[in-house]
Amino acid sequence: MKISYNWLKQFIKLPDNAEETGKLLTDLGLEVEGITSFQSIKGGLEGVVVGHVLSCSEHPNADKLQLTKVNLGNGEEVQIVCGAPNIAAGQKVPVATVGTTLFDEKGEAWDIRKSKIRGEISHGMICSEKELGLGQSHEGIMVMDNSLAPGTPVAKIFDVENDEVFEIGLTPNRADAMSHWGVARDLKAGYQQKGKSLELITPSVSSFHVDNRSLKIPIKVESSNLAPRYCGVSLSNVKVGESPKWLKNRLKAIGIIPKNNVVDATNYVMHELGQPLHAFDAGKIAGNEINVKTLKSGTKFITLDGVERELHEEDLMICDAEKPLCIAGVFGGLTSGVTENTTQVFLESAYFNPVSIRKTAKRHGLNTDASFRFERGIDPNAVEYALKRAALLIKEIAGADVTSDIDDLYPKKIEDFQVFLTFEKVNNLIGENLQEETIKAILASLEIRVNNVSETGMGLTIPSYRVDVQRESDVIEEILRVYGYNNIKFGEKLSLSVANSSKFEDYKLQNIIANQLVGQGFYESMSNSLSSPFYSSLSENLKEEYEVKMLNPLSQELSVLRQTLLFSGLESIAYNINRKRNSIKIFEFGKTYHSYVSGREENKHLSVFISGLRAAERWNSSAEKENFFYLKGIIQAIFEKLGIPDLKSKMVKNDVFSEGLQINSAKAKLAEFGVVKKSILKKFDIEQEVLYADLNWDEILEIAKEQKPTYASISKYPAMRRDFALLLDKNVTYEEIENIALQTEKKLLKGVDLFDVYEGKNLPEGKKSYAVSFIFQDEKKTLTDKQVDKMMKKLQQRFEKELKAELR
Repeated sequence: MKISYNWLKQFIKLPDNAEETGKLLTDLGLEVEGITSFQSIKGGLEGVVVGHVLSCSEHPNADKLQLTKVNLGNGEEVQIVCGAPNIAAGQKVPVATVGTTLFDEKGEAWDIRKSKIRGEISHGMICSEKELGLGQSHEGIMVMDNSLAPGTPVAKIFDVENDEVFEIGLTPNRADAMSHWGVARDLKAGYQQKGKSLELITPSVSSFHVDNRSLKIPIKVESSNLAPRYCGVSLSNVKVGESPKWLKNRLKAIGIIPKNNVVDATNYVMHELGQPLHAFDAGKIAGNEINVKTLKSGTKFITLDGVERELHEEDLMICDAEKPLCIAGVFGGLTSGVTENTTQVFLESAYFNPVSIRKTAKRHGLNTDASFRFERGIDPNAVEYALKRAALLIKEIAGADVTSDIDDLYPKKIEDFQVFLTFEKVNNLIGENLQEETIKAILASLEIRVNNVSETGMGLTIPSYRVDVQRESDVIEEILRVYGYNNIKFGEKLSLSVANSSKFEDYKLQNIIANQLVGQGFYESMSNSLSSPFYSSLSENLKEEYEVKMLNPLSQELSVLRQTLLFSGLESIAYNINRKRNSIKIFEFGKTYHSYVSGREENKHLSVFISGLRAAERWNSSAEKENFFYLKGIIQAIFEKLGIPDLKSKMVKNDVFSEGLQINSAKAKLAEFGVVKKSILKKFDIEQEVLYADLNWDEILEIAKEQKPTYASISKYPAMRRDFALLLDKNVTYEEIENIALQTEKKLLKGVDLFDVYEGKNLPEGKKSYAVSFIFQDEKKTLTDKQVDKMMKKLQQRFEKELKAELR
């Protein structure tokens, strides 16, 4: 939000410069993120002075150029080459001297330098209105009043306004500070706490009166729950045109482009007082009536930006007798706005239901200055005041007459909030004992009325514009921010307690695994729990009826809570690949959400993604892509780190993995991992292979808590290894080989490992070759070759019998 320093000074006579004022605003909770300079004419006409043309003669080398002698004051005379057809001796003209920087219409700078034009030296430039930014005329140079003294800075003549603009990072709760008036209120309270009593100057509307009653436009509000207060007044004899300079400067300073005097007046009052207004061309109101209501779903309406929108049945509309004119509080219609031909205006000021406005704005993807304020909550008691202020301003700058009484529909007055504040709670939350008089003074500076005082606390009335202050703790927060967070003293004694927690706490195990993965080259990611409903169609395991839908979504793409971490991870991978980071290893701890018939469920998961090369390309090593078995090792390492044994794996077949494994405990499924199908990757424009693992973290935690730590001493006796190269049918899995081996020799066989797979030529059709290693070890003695050979023979016989295996 932009706030003009000069504009603020119309409300309060600030004793400090902009920088010091910005510091106070930040201390008050209105964080100033930056201060920028504004000049009504960019560059401020610095270096441009009044010149007196002493002589003018034809350029010896150009027919359309003139050589002039110009007096720049203080006895300085220079030669300037000029091509303007209206240049003449005796004129007073604006001269951009050597070293001056001017700006074109696009804001791009160009410097005035000493130059040679067709062989003649030119010391500067005699300027037109357009070149100086003072107007649009550029057919000739600008001729100034002959009484001006040479050397007079042009900036003084045209009163260039210099301003400083605060960029305030306004938090959503501070609806009261969405205007210059609101910010001035806060500054008044802040300065009062510093011992400086400043007056808050509010614009007067006492001169408002009805000139005649020739244009009465009746108002009807059918949806009073959506429009609790609606005011309107009619203006006639309006002369639509350009706004005065001072008004344009105020709007330009905060980044608003002036349009015409009527629209500019409504924008001015909105940023001045925080009350959005809307001006309708009264001549375009059919039936001479205004009706505030909702329309049936599907009604077409073209907004001011030329876009045809389909209305929702809950969208509040401003209508005439025949058609909708405006989406209430959000955006005007294409045909009902003020134009240069407008002579009669219906001026609207209202308080709309904040939730309704927010839903409508999000539903149509609109974010306007008006909706920004309405959806956060404006002051319902300032509606009529702002209307009078805007009407008086339009009278002043557009010559209008007020031609109707103000029609104010306010059937049920919105009452101020009542809060009881206890002194004990104040001191406990702030951590310092504040004097009762200090508290009263701060509350008074914030316009919070003290109704009664007892030994324990105060009964308070909160002004209606403070929609965020409804609880005792809210009031204490207000007291603290004005008192000053920096004024709270810290004691010398620091007390703390250390809670006794189990080593199996979620965050502890999560940190252990996160550190392990980071050590293996992974990056931890955090993605949005909000997701697109489109993703449900990418997998049969995801059902639309299981979605948890947002009542007030930010957008269609973020309208449901995710049912899986897969798609948010693929979004991250696609984002990185598009930025030339093709080797990716990421993991995320996050929750999934489902809405079942039995109720809603939240489940925590650990997702792991791998894509691209295992290591960066080097001249002395070949580039190796990540593969399924590398991911399998990563997952196994996680379970080993958590001490979870006796896990079973089996092939998994679904519409997510082209090949994958499922890991189960005796009680539940713990993980699924594999290669993501290309059909899914295509939806994210990912062309390279992606490996994905989904671990059910809730189940893993429960099993980890049940495990008791065990240890064993390292054997003194060596292990012995033997290998088999087995020729097998293609449908035989390694898991079958491992199970048969461990069943055959349960005591001395310590490990089985597959270290080579071959399929191709020189092998019979339908066959493959597995190279398998076997580790044998006796804890009590050294094994002999004879013992190991005997066990290998038994293994061979089992493989030949049960798997039809052959030794190669």
